[in-house]
Amino acid sequence: MNNNTGGRRVRHAAITNSLRQTGAAIFLCATTALVSLPTDAAAQSYRFNTVSIEGNQRIEAGTILSYAGIARGKTVSAAELNAAYQRIVASGLFESVEIEPRGGKLVIVVREFPTINKISIEGNRRLKDEALEAMIQSKSRLVFSPTVAERDAASIAEAYNQAGRLSATVTPRIIRRSDNRVDLVFEIFEGGITEIERLSFVGNEKYSDGRLRRVLQTKQAGLLRTLIKRDTLVEDRIEFDKQVLRDFYLSRGYVDFRITGVNAELTRERDGYYLTMNVQEGQQFRFGEISASSELADVDSDEFMAALKVKPGVIYSPTIVENSIARLERLANKKGLNFVRVEPRITRNDRDLTLDVEFVLSRGPRVFVERIDIEGNTTTMDQVIRRQFKIVEGDPFNPREIRESAERIRALGFFSASDVKAREGSSPDRVIVGVNVEETTTGSLSFGGTYSTNGGIGLVVSFKEENFLGRGQKIGLSFSGADTNRVYGLRFSEPAFLGRDLQFDFDLSYRETQSDFSSYDSTVGRFSPGFTFPVSDNGRLGLFYKAERLDMQDGGDVYGGIIGSEIAQGVLWSSGIGYNFSYDTRRTGLNPNAGVLFQFGQEFTGLGGDSEYVKTTAKAVAQTKVMNEEITLRATVEAGVLSMNSGSSRAVDRFQIGNGIMRGFEPDGIGPREIDGVTGSNDALGGDMFAVARFEAEFPLGLPEEYGISGGVFYDVGSLWGLGDTSTASGTVLYEGFNARHVLGLSLFWTTPVGPLRFNWTKALKKEDEDLEQTFNLTISTEF
Repeated sequence: MNNNTGGRRVRHAAITNSLRQTGAAIFLCATTALVSLPTDAAAQSYRFNTVSIEGNQRIEAGTILSYAGIARGKTVSAAELNAAYQRIVASGLFESVEIEPRGGKLVIVVREFPTINKISIEGNRRLKDEALEAMIQSKSRLVFSPTVAERDAASIAEAYNQAGRLSATVTPRIIRRSDNRVDLVFEIFEGGITEIERLSFVGNEKYSDGRLRRVLQTKQAGLLRTLIKRDTLVEDRIEFDKQVLRDFYLSRGYVDFRITGVNAELTRERDGYYLTMNVQEGQQFRFGEISASSELADVDSDEFMAALKVKPGVIYSPTIVENSIARLERLANKKGLNFVRVEPRITRNDRDLTLDVEFVLSRGPRVFVERIDIEGNTTTMDQVIRRQFKIVEGDPFNPREIRESAERIRALGFFSASDVKAREGSSPDRVIVGVNVEETTTGSLSFGGTYSTNGGIGLVVSFKEENFLGRGQKIGLSFSGADTNRVYGLRFSEPAFLGRDLQFDFDLSYRETQSDFSSYDSTVGRFSPGFTFPVSDNGRLGLFYKAERLDMQDGGDVYGGIIGSEIAQGVLWSSGIGYNFSYDTRRTGLNPNAGVLFQFGQEFTGLGGDSEYVKTTAKAVAQTKVMNEEITLRATVEAGVLSMNSGSSRAVDRFQIGNGIMRGFEPDGIGPREIDGVTGSNDALGGDMFAVARFEAEFPLGLPEEYGISGGVFYDVGSLWGLGDTSTASGTVLYEGFNARHVLGLSLFWTTPVGPLRFNWTKALKKEDEDLEQTFNLTISTEF
């Protein structure tokens, strides 16, 4: 990186030391005298019968003599005396050294470096003493070393550089004390933050500066510069951003992409930088002909070709190639073919901008895994790390599988650093896989707040431990309370039940609701254990048991009609089993800008309890980015059906939709209602069926990206209907049939340091007379 920073102004002042200068002066004079002697003097030799050491207190005389290398009775030249002087000085133990021949006696006078009495750090406000003290090597009660002190000053200055304070200076000084002791003081001038005033790109034609800035971690200073900590110039972060930018282009088929340079120019006021990245995008390539061949006589390449998912015409991505290799190697393992390697051979066609990929199956070297060594894990059990490997001792060695295992270990989030390497074992056909990790904190205690137009202000408190007792298990305790809703929850998760790719979950929750939008209060207690496991690359299936305790209260008023009869039933229990299937390609699909999510689930109650019903829900989401990824388009379809096998449903069993599922209406704002002209009640009853379709677009507003403000437009259409038995109705029941509502709205998104804000303005294009419309909605959620 070419930084025209004007020297960066990070100065580490050398320690002014009078005794050290005295020693240097004596040596200079001695050298000058030797040089100025006549030739015969230069050849003068000395023989010493005795050697006297003076001035040493801690260091033994024998140690000093060993550095000098002069033996008694041995003839030495003036040059050898000079060399002895240099060796003693180079030991770094003395402030000053003098060597003086006195006839047959050699006198060596030294002054030892003092010991450090205490270390002080002055002038620091932004970085705490504890953090800075951990960086320095100088320690109390150890010998003071100017070289080490200067190195410590450089480490402190670098810490300020990483915090964006490039004008910071650190000066080490000493204060003389008695008994050859000194106080070491690091005087710090922190200076101001040197921000990135502008982050721009040169050479980008396909993607705008704004789109590329959203890829990088480094941001340019903006409206919230006092809260955003990524708008400072940090070289390590820029190096990371360069790799992220390469990955961004490569995943979109720009195989010739290059970063030709990064320039940082200091502003005229010297309080900020103009950062410019020079790029060459090149042409976008797509997959051409896809083929598979085999160099092994017992392998049918057609069978492996059928297993490939990538098709010609798809935008080229190295990730797709890597996933295809993994798929073919897994197929080879299932067929019992050991040591089969898949090599992609790529042929470039510049004329039609395609890359032909031939997956060649060949026999790899016969190398086995001798053992897996794990070091550095003080808390996490070995088995948690070992299960990230798909291989065990004695299996054939596969370098790609080792790389994937290393990624899985890093993805755990349990370690601040992890390193996985393979080295030769006890013989050339044996490999030892070494894993070296460094533990990090995995628990968190969070306090947060929420606000919504519907629920008001709420408090969120949660405790999470992602690596419970070092077993890789997750446990969480949470409480959230708003004006109308309180939820207490306990969740436990074992990601590898019985050592298999089988996740066990346990949920226990209790919810109290006192909603202003319904004519009753409710409490719901839930107990639900379950298992989840993969059924395909993108599909997962969950099986669960659920027991619920549901109670409806009148909230101090007496209600008649349907709600009154349901409240009169008191506490009811439900017990049943269910499943959830999800298929998600938004992260693992072939297109990095598009994906789909499909969810389908059913609950079957009747295993004891008071209710017997089948509840079915489904959800499908499709998302893509258009106009060079500037605009995100999203379509969502969601539906549910409640079928009672015996008895009748209650409001707490039926579906309720409002702003959470369909925007533009209050909670319980649409669907069947009971109107009683005598009591004046207008009760939302919920519905046995619902269907909603949501279409939305998110787009930039032309504001600087660092403001975190974007816009959106959406269109929702849906309905809630079906009620079953209405024999207990005392008034008029409305909207039991399907009546579609249509809503058009605008959104403003603001990503702030205190949490994401979303403003929705809506207009119901079609609604029913008794629907409760909501034209504005604001939500915010944050943790700190």
